[in-house]
Amino acid sequence: MIFIKTFILLLIFLGSIKAGKIIAKKYSNRVVELRNIKNALNMFLTKIKFTYEAIPVSFSEIGDNIPGTIGKIFKTASDNMKEKSAGDAWEEAIDKIDTSLTKEDREIIKNLSKLLGKTDLDGQISEIKLVQNFLNTQIEIAEREKQKNEKLYRTLGGIIGIAIVIILI
Repeated sequence: MIFIKTFILLLIFLGSIKAGKIIAKKYSNRVVELRNIKNALNMFLTKIKFTYEAIPVSFSEIGDNIPGTIGKIFKTASDNMKEKSAGDAWEEAIDKIDTSLTKEDREIIKNLSKLLGKTDLDGQISEIKLVQNFLNTQIEIAEREKQKNEKLYRTLGGIIGIAIVIILI
């Protein structure tokens, strides 16, 4: 009987630690995703500047080269461009794919849709650079939040686990 109780308490403690790590991981994932978006936009900028490829083709290639959810966003947007305008497809892909990005991050990225495929080359390049500047700010904010909150949630998970175990003893 005591073995079962100890085992259950251990599971509760380990579950609390795992929950804290999962919450903390969102902060790391946000930084990685923002950097991946910035890299993807650099690739897109290069492609439209030098190769003159169509936007769906560029997005598809970027989706193949960028890992994780950001690659999925570009792939989904590329697929959606068969039926919709580039801007609408981009917005829908951002809304559809689940990421660790905040609402503010998503809105900044969605700003790209305003001129995507609607203006000349210079207009699109300037819009991409503007979004990249906003992303730089968001990356700095995300890194500060990561430093502040990541350790907090990992520690908090352990403390809550210990508190639950003490209460149940």
